[in-house]
Amino acid sequence: MSAKDFSQTIYGKSRRGRHGYHISSRPTEAPRDIPREYLREGRIGLPEVAELQVLRHYVDLSTKNHHVEKDLFPLGSCTMKYNPKVNEEVAAMPGFAGLHPEQSDDDAQGALAVMHALEQALVAVSGMDAVSAQPAAGAQGEMLGLLLARAYFADRKESRHKVLVPDTAHGTNPATASIVGFETKTFASGKDGRVDLDTLRAALDDDVAVLMLTVPNTLGLFEPHIGEIVDLVHQRGGLCYMDGANMNALMGQARPGDFGFDMMHFNLHKTFSTPHGGGGPGSGPVAVRAHLEPFLPTPRVVEKDGKYRLDYQRPKSVGALHSFFGNFGIYLRAYTYITRLGADGIRRASSTAILNANYLAKRVAPAYPVPYGERCMHEFVATGEPLKKHGVKTLDVAKRLLDFGFYAPTIYFPLVVPEALMVEPTETEGRETLDRFADAMLQIAREAAETPDVLLSAPTKTPVRRVDEASANRTPVITVPMD
Repeated sequence: MSAKDFSQTIYGKSRRGRHGYHISSRPTEAPRDIPREYLREGRIGLPEVAELQVLRHYVDLSTKNHHVEKDLFPLGSCTMKYNPKVNEEVAAMPGFAGLHPEQSDDDAQGALAVMHALEQALVAVSGMDAVSAQPAAGAQGEMLGLLLARAYFADRKESRHKVLVPDTAHGTNPATASIVGFETKTFASGKDGRVDLDTLRAALDDDVAVLMLTVPNTLGLFEPHIGEIVDLVHQRGGLCYMDGANMNALMGQARPGDFGFDMMHFNLHKTFSTPHGGGGPGSGPVAVRAHLEPFLPTPRVVEKDGKYRLDYQRPKSVGALHSFFGNFGIYLRAYTYITRLGADGIRRASSTAILNANYLAKRVAPAYPVPYGERCMHEFVATGEPLKKHGVKTLDVAKRLLDFGFYAPTIYFPLVVPEALMVEPTETEGRETLDRFADAMLQIAREAAETPDVLLSAPTKTPVRRVDEASANRTPVITVPMD
């Protein structure tokens, strides 16, 4: 192309893009299908900014945010672990990233093979019989589990309408039950923070469809009587659903299918290192025993004679739960993590998560007692109750931690622990980081006793200081003035 042709192509002539739409260098030229009153008359007025200025602007913004690549992010129950970069590299491979969801099965054999292999890996980890990776989040996985239960009982001509949840359940459990049309019945945990068998017996009747149970529970405790719990529900004709949000403590150690659960969901971001936060992307695959497999959503990835295809012919299916097949890029990341670790690596990861949590619990317990359990699984719930005598609350501890460069733990949940601090270090943190965090927590406890005003005015080293949270929620500032 000559210089003149190049100049005309870029500046002087309008042309058609590769998708056939009209491109023009004239900013005020009116597209034919938009009424003129909706069109801008002049240039948009954006500033001319050098690339280096733009780069520095966004780098500066990134340093003001806290993220797991910057330091510890100990949000209990949320499992904010490191996302290996190799996962991102695999997900960005052109052969995967360039696929269109409407391509034929023959054109997408590699993608279908990954989806099938991931589901089979989750079958192996869970001890179940089948998996659908379609749900886009753990909460949507819960919804699918209860939709499966509803379809199962409808198929059996049973009209069960109750879902049992303990008082330590994730908030999504009762919310999901209501969305699907079940009545939620909450029952109290025992004095040890676990399910009390007598209380469960009293709650069970012939209207109970499902028991939803988080294992380990939100106190970071395993249910030692899990076999008896499941048997009690099955004896009354109900199903048992395991909220698998804390599966990162069990993977490679024990399988929910072996406990007798009928169904469960995984949170790929919590267990298998895919991105978490910001509302997505998420993935909450559901694993089921054989009696629930016919009701799984369409399409299902099936393999026959060495080829993979999408099967839509499933007359008992609850139908599609997500556009196309789910968040495929997340499948790639999770499958990369699983295959890199293998069975031994997965077991070692959960062992390290448990070790880290117990080590940290012992270090902070002198200042922040842990009311339930001498030992925990992947997380523990401490209490800031002893600091109240100094006029300091758990919220103040959380704010002060920001000055030490740490994100705060989950606070005030679960409700069974007053002034709760729910801490999960995950398996991706080393002892040096755990010690720095424990030292900061202990120093904050000393400050509460000696100089409580330091905590009450914290944080002091962050771009945004403490705000009136009630006012901020009622009258948020959602615009930033331009210089």
